[in-house]
Amino acid sequence: MHALRTEVLADKGVTQTLRKQNASGIWAGNILGLTQAKAQGIKDVGTVAQYRHLVELGYPQGERAYRMTERVFHRLLSRDEDPALLFEYQKAAKANPELGVWARDLMREAAAVALAHAGNIDDPRVRGAAHKISSRVSQFLRSEISDKPIKRSGSRNILHPEAYPPTVFSVAIVAYMPNLQRERAGFVDRLGAYLVQAAPKRTYVIQVGRKIIRPTFQLLGDPLKADSSGNPKDLPFALYWIEILARLGVLGVSTTAQRILCRLIRDCDELGVWNPRNLRALPKSSSRLADFAFPLEVDGKTAERRKADVTFRLALIAKLAGWELEYT
Repeated sequence: MHALRTEVLADKGVTQTLRKQNASGIWAGNILGLTQAKAQGIKDVGTVAQYRHLVELGYPQGERAYRMTERVFHRLLSRDEDPALLFEYQKAAKANPELGVWARDLMREAAAVALAHAGNIDDPRVRGAAHKISSRVSQFLRSEISDKPIKRSGSRNILHPEAYPPTVFSVAIVAYMPNLQRERAGFVDRLGAYLVQAAPKRTYVIQVGRKIIRPTFQLLGDPLKADSSGNPKDLPFALYWIEILARLGVLGVSTTAQRILCRLIRDCDELGVWNPRNLRALPKSSSRLADFAFPLEVDGKTAERRKADVTFRLALIAKLAGWELEYT
């Protein structure tokens, strides 16, 4: 174990990520950023994604880098109203209090899933936040609004002001917390049914006070997209999302996920290594929603390294789904 810990601490991906963390435990002054966003003053990927990347890389729990960030996450969960905790939304929220409320809710979800992802599933603060978030999503799923979450407002299609749909964060919170799944089995069933239904084809925006926001994390149905052959439009996100469905125990009800998974497995060789034809570069994500988990292999110059991440993720999905694996 000591040798493995030493190897992880020296990993290039770990050291590169830690180098960008500031003394307050925050990355790039923001919480939710997936990439640069000059309009919001976001210069790099935000804290939640960077923290979760360290978790995926196997960075040891209890290290100072985690503790610094977790202090901020716990303040977010405690509903601390300090304006500084709005981070990238702080300036805009001064003139738009509704935006501040909306941003705090989303950041609270993101902080909760980061802590759950890191294994803090028995922490009462995480459990309390997870139950509150699940209750709000459950209320939405039971409401008539869930059937028609988009409404017309002037020249725009907007998300219904009273809608609280699941997000990539709130779904993952449940996925990482088996005890919560057992305690709220009915909710998990409703959530699973919602996540496999076809998402609305109409594009929409979220209106928060005077601010118009394009949806990034919100889910109005199945987020997976694939062509007729089962090739995913966004491979990194598809792998992550199929893993989440497997953790929730609802992988079997998603036809899109099964089609993508079958396609990926067909591309595996006799040793179980993902080996598609003409793989010249690492697959990239259009959504950037799963960049924290893909790739974990920093150096993708060789063909073997380019195959490693998908091979690993497929094996993890198989294990979570209860398949019997043979290792060679």
